[in-house]
Amino acid sequence: MDYLHQDITKKIIRCFYNVYNRLGFGFLEKVYENALCYELKKANIDCINQYPVDVYYEDLKVGKYFADIIVENKVIIELKAEASICPQHEAQLVNYLKATDIEVGLLLNFGQEPKIVRKIFNNNIKK
Repeated sequence: MDYLHQDITKKIIRCFYNVYNRLGFGFLEKVYENALCYELKKANIDCINQYPVDVYYEDLKVGKYFADIIVENKVIIELKAEASICPQHEAQLVNYLKATDIEVGLLLNFGQEPKIVRKIFNNNIKK
């Protein structure tokens, strides 16, 4: 089965494991963010960290958040360094997808056990 942007997400996941295998667990998210951006760029993957995204309610701007990493304007990466991923983390990623035109999100947890959750929010639902 093929997934949307599977080619990019496979490369991201490879970079995630490269960072995890080198650093292990126990650092703050920012350390992993910096290392993952370095690893992505080393793999010739375009990425921007702390990318600002405006959030709208109808036509009113109600807030702003900063995506941990945006890859090739096709994938949002939300990083965690927690003991485990909880439903709130997954909901956070889905809400980030809702607020953008990006349809694919990866939740990457640099906890004691590495964990990856892939979320898709179809743009057709947003319209």
